[in-house]
Amino acid sequence: MPIKLILLDADDTLWHNMRHFEVAEQAFTGLLATFAEAGIARSTLATIEERNLAHYGYGAKSFTLSMIEAALALGGADLPVEAIARILETGRNLLQHPVELLDGVGDTIEALAELGDLVLLTKGDLLHQEMKLAASGLGILFSAVEIVSDKTVETFQRLFARRSVDPAEAIMAGDSLRSDIHPALAAGAWAAFVPQPLAWSHEHAAEPVDQPRYRRLASLGALPALIAEINAM
Repeated sequence: MPIKLILLDADDTLWHNMRHFEVAEQAFTGLLATFAEAGIARSTLATIEERNLAHYGYGAKSFTLSMIEAALALGGADLPVEAIARILETGRNLLQHPVELLDGVGDTIEALAELGDLVLLTKGDLLHQEMKLAASGLGILFSAVEIVSDKTVETFQRLFARRSVDPAEAIMAGDSLRSDIHPALAAGAWAAFVPQPLAWSHEHAAEPVDQPRYRRLASLGALPALIAEINAM
């Protein structure tokens, strides 16, 4: 079946994202240096962030709340008020950083828009994701934008049903094995993994190398050729 529906992730697929969280985490560990060495501060933050996903979801605001909670866990009553103010400033910086497209993304999105129904499927904070998409200048090239709380098999199944598309006629491309690749494959779609150097540990998963509808790409720029290859089968 030829590909009719092309689904793309946003963060670290279209634009840089994790590099900004790395900067924020470095600022956090520096701020807490009096109370814990960097490794312990990172581990504490990671544990709290993972636990808070069920309550706050994904994104910079959730991360900021987790930094505050981790700082209180490490510093206790000795944590100065100024530290909380610095963490809030770090969180605001995450929300205000410029949107930087990955190399070649603009041309690739234009090409993909000619190949099928192009839909952005991303998770995270609604307002922040909308702001980043607007700043990217790519919004006009997508036929629809889906900002969801999480990406699950059911997320993909509902999307396919709403758009009246057979899963075998859809492909999902993104940098997360856990959120982009595995649920798309389980829903019956094709999936293209586009790994990035910086990856959040929460998104790690085994690579489904034995799955016939799975492909690993060196960059998003290889996706149009992959779609052409699938269409020729």
